[in-house]
Amino acid sequence: MSADEYGRQMPDFTVNLLVRDIARSIAFYRDILGAIVHHSDPDFAALRAARLEFMIHADRAYEKHAWQRELKSGARRGLGAELRLFHVDPDEVETRARAAGAKILQPAQEKPHGWRDVILEDPDGYTWAIGIPK
Repeated sequence: MSADEYGRQMPDFTVNLLVRDIARSIAFYRDILGAIVHHSDPDFAALRAARLEFMIHADRAYEKHAWQRELKSGARRGLGAELRLFHVDPDEVETRARAAGAKILQPAQEKPHGWRDVILEDPDGYTWAIGIPK
């Protein structure tokens, strides 16, 4: 699928994460969250996890962007944002995350908001809450 065709098919809301290493991030999303990789190249990947269509871009794709200096600093990313993915079994995700050595911020547990979820970090520090209804 061409970039133009993909761009025209984007949903009304999506997420684009800037990552240090596309291949490492693809492995996390594919192997732990069960994402489907529609397309990938050294600077970009288009993925779907459950019903979420999202993208990742390598930092170098943003070399002329105002964020470039902060991206190069190595600072933690995504602090203050929690990406939530519903209808994905948190216990299965936790098992895969542990096997892959991913950082688990909160083991799978039932919460008062009606979810059973696990909270983990991707390789760049973005926080994901993965869950199902109780």
